[in-house]
Amino acid sequence: MVEEQEVLEARAHVRQVRIAPRKVRVVADLIRGKNLRDAEAILRHTPKRASAILAKLLKSAAANAYHNFDMDPRDLFVQAIWVDGGPTLKRIHPRSRGQAFAILKRTSHVSVVLRERH
Repeated sequence: MVEEQEVLEARAHVRQVRIAPRKVRVVADLIRGKNLRDAEAILRHTPKRASAILAKLLKSAAANAYHNFDMDPRDLFVQAIWVDGGPTLKRIHPRSRGQAFAILKRTSHVSVVLRERH
């Protein structure tokens, strides 16, 4: 009988980040499935505002893996990363003849899952 080994995963979330989800997804797609060190290097050299947010999130997930599950940071990889839309802040921009145009300031919820590569 084969014994099933428990798969440990470390998670981290950031909520209500004031950046549109479609802008964060572009950067998140770059690091999905990559080793932790490679993902950090990619984020360090990507000139997008979302890369700083994702780098901090990745660092938090790695710390969770090390402190909570005694996982080796050298063996970690980004198993999953996803970006969901958060609450939208609604603002108005006054226009001519008493009109008001809507401005939608979108926010994001980002989640990342790290696992050990065996």
